[in-house]
Amino acid sequence: MPVTALTGKLKASGARIAEYHGAGTASRFDDLPSEFAALTSDCGIFDLGWRAKLLLTGADCQKWLNGMVTNNVRDLAVGRGIYNFLLNAQGHILGDMYLYNRGDHFLLDTDVSQAAKMRELLEHFIIMDDVEIRDAMDRLTAVGILGPHSRQVLAAAGVASPTNEPLQVQDSVWGGAGITVAATEHGGLEIWCAHEHAPKLWDALVAAGAIPVGTEALEMWRIANGIPQYGQDIRERDLPQETGQMHALNFSKGCYVGQEIVERIRSRGAVHRHFTGFQTEGPAPAPGTKLQANGKDVGEITSVAALPTGRTVALGYVRKEAGSPGTVITSGDTKVRISDLPFAEEPALKL
Repeated sequence: MPVTALTGKLKASGARIAEYHGAGTASRFDDLPSEFAALTSDCGIFDLGWRAKLLLTGADCQKWLNGMVTNNVRDLAVGRGIYNFLLNAQGHILGDMYLYNRGDHFLLDTDVSQAAKMRELLEHFIIMDDVEIRDAMDRLTAVGILGPHSRQVLAAAGVASPTNEPLQVQDSVWGGAGITVAATEHGGLEIWCAHEHAPKLWDALVAAGAIPVGTEALEMWRIANGIPQYGQDIRERDLPQETGQMHALNFSKGCYVGQEIVERIRSRGAVHRHFTGFQTEGPAPAPGTKLQANGKDVGEITSVAALPTGRTVALGYVRKEAGSPGTVITSGDTKVRISDLPFAEEPALKL
């Protein structure tokens, strides 16, 4: 199991270490409800070494990438990022990623668990193109912060941050080291830095008020905010429109691998099932549990979180004919209510 640039430091501080999306990092520091509260009402800090970074260069890189992924890379401005799927010819999702235009190269950000496969798939399509893909995991890592006080903490630590516009990046110098701060889609901030600077950066942010949190709290926050995770909620058998992640798709950019299927679904105006939230009354169903209505399977659970508030929420898929938000279906003897995402009854979850 690969470890991150911060794993040793976090383990020495008493954190539990476990694998998360392909890398060993802190799963919990102390009290899970307190760590979750840091992400929702204060400022939580976490290791992002489980996110892999690939660098793509070459004269044909931007045009070639635009023909590989589902979103519009062709018109992506320098200093901006965009969320994408990588599909096969049948339109099924082989992986997800963020792509950032860094001027002289593109940076591909994905889970460590996806990185090797994604690189192999992309390199398979480099024929006569001037494109090179390099792994930057051995020198580039990231620290994340999330919560309503994140920007105050960053400022107190002397780190300049970009505007509130999602997926904008800003380069700066901190403590004599070059860093990049990226605003995420979901209200957080990522600080990309060389491995050797990560421990010092972590200490500075904690001293400025950030509260260490592990991946268990991150998972709870992710599920409560209705954010699907590739490999858990988004699988290779799923089609892009079924996942509800329409911000990963562009319908006017031209051809790319799997585009014909995506366009066919769009032109017909419907998918048979869709990604949604669920609230349960009774024992929490495990991921993979089938959901029923009128004696028939109509959906499945993919992620579950028992929140500190006492509520249990879940993510998954349901067939459209099973009902709209508010409809009650079942998982065995457990009642499951279809819910909009994010879970509106939890205002504290919204940043």
